[in-house]
Order: sequence, then structure tokens, then C-alpha cells
Amino acid sequence: MKNFALIGVGGYIAPRHMRAIKDTGNNLIAALDKNDSVGIMDSFFPDADFFTEFERFDRHIDKIRRNDKRIDYVSICSPNYLHDAHIRFALKHNADAICEKPIVLNPWNVDALTEIENETNRKINTILQLRLHPSIVELKKKIEQNKNKIYDIDLTYITSRGRWYYISWKGDISKSGGIATNIGVHFFDMLIWIFGKVKKNNVHLNNKDKAAGFLELENANVRWFLSLDRKDLPEYATEKQQTTFRSIKINEEELEFSGGFTDLHTESYIQILKGNGFSLKDAKESIETVYKIRNSEIIGLRNEYHPFLNKII
Repeated sequence: MKNFALIGVGGYIAPRHMRAIKDTGNNLIAALDKNDSVGIMDSFFPDADFFTEFERFDRHIDKIRRNDKRIDYVSICSPNYLHDAHIRFALKHNADAICEKPIVLNPWNVDALTEIENETNRKINTILQLRLHPSIVELKKKIEQNKNKIYDIDLTYITSRGRWYYISWKGDISKSGGIATNIGVHFFDMLIWIFGKVKKNNVHLNNKDKAAGFLELENANVRWFLSLDRKDLPEYATEKQQTTFRSIKINEEELEFSGGFTDLHTESYIQILKGNGFSLKDAKESIETVYKIRNSEIIGLRNEYHPFLNKII
């Protein structure tokens, strides 16, 4: 049985990590969040120690280490801009890190963490759960059999968010990295993993609640559109009172991957515990991609526009 600590236990994604820790037969020893609305812990690890102050949490983890009850992993579900610091915290305490995406905001953070990983002989893992989705694994196998073919792809992801989003850290681009980083990075990672490295990265729209652009990959041309605005939802989605719409069309054929998401964090942990977790190297190109999107000038090339974008502009 491995011992875990968890940073960011009050966040949206933390229950999936706690379930993964429990489902893999391991134990959560301590958790940290500046907010104390963390009753969800009772469903998983009611005996775990909980802290709202980082300094006391740090002292507690150090005390555990000195009493020979080491923390094997620190799971990190904190705001994006804190991932780098919290990964360093894990390695400093001689633990491996398991960090939610995006693992960091900037490519040079990946390089710096790689140095620290080598110095400490610890492992930094990131969650790239779409790479474990059965439909996507099957798609990768199919594409690898047609390596000379170029595919046309439309990626659409609309996930409605209320006004709270823009007041929280997620609405602050310096903390979240903006919409392409916060909600798009795992889709970009998945497409790069399947269709190859980025050759062109043009941005057509980039504001607080929606972004769109064009990626030329080695084996695909990708028109992408991301939105937090419920007004962008297709009519049939609003009629069904759906708040989220995701679609990936490959040569006009819909990729069906709407199901199968619930257990992907547990599968991620299973692979990490086997030593097969996704590394800094695995994550780097998607981090470079969203960094360039965040810092690129807007280019208006209508022949590259996503179909949804033509309705807006």
C-alpha cells in the first residue's frame, strides 16, 4: 500500500483522484486546500489529516518523513499556476508527483522541472487521460496504419460556465493560461499524440470565453473551436438541456468518445503505479502549443476557419 498526499482537495477534479487512490488500494494520509468545504473526503478517506495552511501542511509532511512513514506520491489538483511549485514540493519531500493537466503553463517550466527530476531521482507524472480512452487508443492504431494520409479534423468543445468562472482563478489568464490552456490542452495533446507534431499554429479568435484556430499537424489539418458561452451550444443540445458539447469530426465522420470517461483517472493511477505514467516529455509539445496560442497574434484566414467561427464573425 502506497501513501498519498493531495494538494487541492476542494477542487472539481480532486474526487477523481481520491477515487483512484482508493480503487488502487492505497491510502490518503494528508490533504491541503485553502478552502474548507471538503466534506467529499468523508466518502473516501475520513481519517486523512486536512490543512488549510500550506506551512502547516509542509511541516506535517516533513514530520511524517522523519518518522519513517514516508509519502510515496503527492497528487496535485491545485490551480494551474501553482503546479510548478507544488511539483517541486513533492520532489523536495522525496515523493513522486502526479499532476493534473496542464502540468505547467510555460515550456521552460518543463525544462526546469526535468533538471530537478534528474537531481532528485524522483518521477513527475501527469494526467493525460484521453490517451487511455478505448476509442482514442483504437483511433491511434488505425491512423498508424495510414501514415501517409492527411486527415481533415474539426474539434469543437463547448462547456458552459457561469459568471463565477471569470471571478475565480480560472478567469485570470496569468493563473489559468486562458481557455485554450485550461479546457483545451488535453484535446491538443491527444491530437498531437495521434496525428504528429505541430507544423503550423494559427489563432483566429482568442478572448476570455472562446478561442479558435488552425493546427497543421504531420498527418492532419485541425480546425478547432473552444467556448465557455452557452449561447454557442447547438440547438439540439440546448433542447436536451445539455450544458456541454464535444465533437471531433475526422473527414466528416464523428469520433464517438462521449462515454468511458469516468474511470480514466483510476486507469491513469494504475499505469503510474506500474511505472508507466505520462512524463514531462510526453506533455511538453502540448504545453508549447497552448503557450503559442496564448501569445500569438490573431490571423484572419477564412479558409482555415472552424464552421462555428463563421457564424460568429
